[in-house]
Amino acid sequence: MGCCKHNNSKKEKKISIAEQSRNIKQYIMGFLFLVFLVGGWFYSLVGYFIPLCMVAGISIATVKGRKWCDWACPRGAFADKYLKIISRNGHIPDFLRSWPLRIGVLSFLMLMLTYRISSLWPDPYAIGRFFMILLTVTTTVGVVLAFLYHQRSWCYICPIGTMSNWVGKNRKQLSMQQDGCIDCKACEKTCPMKLAPQELKTKSEMSFKGDCLKCGLCVDACPKKVLELP
Repeated sequence: MGCCKHNNSKKEKKISIAEQSRNIKQYIMGFLFLVFLVGGWFYSLVGYFIPLCMVAGISIATVKGRKWCDWACPRGAFADKYLKIISRNGHIPDFLRSWPLRIGVLSFLMLMLTYRISSLWPDPYAIGRFFMILLTVTTTVGVVLAFLYHQRSWCYICPIGTMSNWVGKNRKQLSMQQDGCIDCKACEKTCPMKLAPQELKTKSEMSFKGDCLKCGLCVDACPKKVLELP
């Protein structure tokens, strides 16, 4: 009995350290996002961090799914740690999760990106300023969606997130020992993307599985420890 309690205590301590580490990383990345957002208007070449984020996010998705969007994405971290202050932390509407809207937003932004870069080429400063305009406008939309619904609402229509979903949908999937689930929904309550891991009790796949951030918060929150990430 004493050994069991000791092992549980060690496991809980390990979980606590992991969660603290994630929080610290998100605070740092969220702060850096604010620095980029403001600094880019004074030095436009800062705007090139946007295509770097696109490449990084999609590349990581080929191996780990949307792991980039957990804490490494500056805007995602900003949403979790800063926008959460003003957010209702409510339900993310189905229309924001719908593929027609996500594909529409992706297509519109990619077409705009292609058109503006080709028209501004080869001026690196003008292109950087365009990136900053794009970042500011989309961030404003993200802030409004956070206020109306949930801090991570933008993440569903984010072009990087959409492409990462496509590329990494079947990577590092969450699994469940179905017999042990008590359907308490502690996993859903802690999920940054408002997913419902408890669906795995009766389904082979979780809805919107490609949008799982692989953060492990649901695994830690499960009182029966029946959830697992590879």
